[in-house]
Amino acid sequence: MPGRFPESFVKASLESVPTGGRSAVVPAAKRATRWIFLVAGIAMSAWAPMVPYAKARLGLDDAQLGLALLAFGGGSMLSMPFVGWLAHRWGNRAVIMTSGLLTCLALPMLASVPRLSTLMAALLYFGATLGALDVAMNAHAVDVERLDGGRLMSGFHGLFSLGGLAGAAVMSSLLAIGVSLTVAASLITAALVATVLALRGGLLDDASHSIDAPKEPLGMPHALAWLLGLLCFVSFLAEGAMLDWSAVFLRDFRGLAPASAGLGYACFSVAMATGRLFGDRVIARHGPAWAVRTGAALAACGFLLVACVPTTATSLAGFVVIGLGASNIVPVMFSAAGRLPGTPPAIAIATATTLGYAGLLSGPALIGFLAHASSLPMAFVAVAGLLVLVGLSARIVQR
Repeated sequence: MPGRFPESFVKASLESVPTGGRSAVVPAAKRATRWIFLVAGIAMSAWAPMVPYAKARLGLDDAQLGLALLAFGGGSMLSMPFVGWLAHRWGNRAVIMTSGLLTCLALPMLASVPRLSTLMAALLYFGATLGALDVAMNAHAVDVERLDGGRLMSGFHGLFSLGGLAGAAVMSSLLAIGVSLTVAASLITAALVATVLALRGGLLDDASHSIDAPKEPLGMPHALAWLLGLLCFVSFLAEGAMLDWSAVFLRDFRGLAPASAGLGYACFSVAMATGRLFGDRVIARHGPAWAVRTGAALAACGFLLVACVPTTATSLAGFVVIGLGASNIVPVMFSAAGRLPGTPPAIAIATATTLGYAGLLSGPALIGFLAHASSLPMAFVAVAGLLVLVGLSARIVQR
């Protein structure tokens, strides 16, 4: 059966814990997985408050900054297709530890780069290591979910979302009280490095199973992995629309002041984190297909609400609905990808993640083209239409 976990891997995982007995393996792995998702969220979002400082320090214009930021996404896209093979070969724990430590070390580099070329190199490195961590931790999450026998993926992603809120808040607070950028980045890095090092004992020791696996031909990912990736593309595109276009929409179409236009993304982010933290219970009760179908329908309604009802309060409510609806789509897709028959979880998840990130990176530009050809509200309506297609494809996660 596709959901059956390899006996050799279970044995290797259980033997990896020297004390505490077999009953301690799964709880320890769950705790470690939650923490690594939190670390990844903090590391990624801690960069956001640093962007204006980098722009001012290096004297960049908007075009130069945009080019530099493109390197971050490019690094992730370059590393993800290869990380699936590395995780399958050496085990998720080894990749998580290596990429986790390398990701944390990027923050002090980003705080002190002296010129545009080194900023782009640092962002390329940051994106590559964070992309590697993303694939490996999701593959590890699938392993933990299988061993536990319950639904855990949405909760893991919820902690990533909480980390995203916490990382930006902590970095902003340190800068606000007068801590220098380099010192603030170093303090956060030290805390994250210590956390990653402390997690090693809790992560599943899947190396022995993984090293044996390449003796079997890997081949191409299962066709369903590509389809799941395309559905992730749409969901990430919707998230990218919120990140890059919600403030513009509120400013240009709802008349909010620039200082308040970020409220839309804040509403979306908090709603998404909340939806993910409670998502595992909902999915366990109603099933993954219901979660995708209902979530996609909610997110589509949210986009229509934002686009079609011309009041600020309704738009903010729409952003909340989008966040709640989209919150569990990607976790369910990743969990389904990790359970596909005939494809190692890390490779299937690498496929889905790469296509998903492609949506996150290219989606805002596609929306920009649509907005230029028609209007931004009409572009949001088009995103709603794509989400309807995701809902109609929900049955795929049951296979």
